Amino acid sequence: MKSFALPTVLIAPCGMNCSLCMAYIREKNSCPGCREDDKYKAKSCVNCQIKNCAKIVKGDLKYCFKCDTFPCERLKHLDKRYRTKYSMSMIENLNLIKNRGIRRFVENEKKRWACPQCSRLLCVHRSECTHCHYVWR
Repeated sequence: MKSFALPTVLIAPCGMNCSLCMAYIREKNSCPGCREDDKYKAKSCVNCQIKNCAKIVKGDLKYCFKCDTFPCERLKHLDKRYRTKYSMSMIENLNLIKNRGIRRFVENEKKRWACPQCSRLLCVHRSECTHCHYVWR
């Protein structure tokens, strides 16, 4: 079982909190997060155009908000899908990181995504807590 700690390395360049992702939460072959090795990642994550952006890969940028084309079309598309399906905005996350800093963002994420029933982190891709089955959405 994963720890309650939320290291800043689990915040992807696009602003996704990997600790809320079903691929990260799953017990078998869990994804280590966007910034880690691709061994157990889904093909879509390995081939992610944002994670594989030349500016990110070269190390010029840690987060997309630092890019001169922020928000790019790829990020806008991802953001729209996540806002529509999961009520979460990557662009909003990135703006919070930009304005408040990564540490404050991470502290807020632990509170924002805590299950009201068991206090464990919720999964953005599921409408019920993966631990206690509380229906939150």
